[in-house]
Amino acid sequence: MEISAQQLAELLIGIARAQAAIVHGLENELAGVRSGRVVPALQNVAHLRDHPEPTLVDLPVRVLLTSMGRPIGPDPGGIAKDLERLCAAKNR
Repeated sequence: MEISAQQLAELLIGIARAQAAIVHGLENELAGVRSGRVVPALQNVAHLRDHPEPTLVDLPVRVLLTSMGRPIGPDPGGIAKDLERLCAAKNR
């Protein structure tokens, strides 16, 4: 089985939506947990300050942060381009 960058991007978005739903549920039960603990921890793991461009390790966390921060969600085309760039760099 071969998976395209677009398909992998859509899969990452689906996983991020499920994770965002869990964070939303926690926020409903424990007010302030999202902004006080979860988002700062995710931002740290995403290496936002260290890496302006995502790495393969950072990309899923960044997709989750985007899913939590925007009503329209992440852009599958942009994620697919990042995946293509990152995978091409690994194959050199």
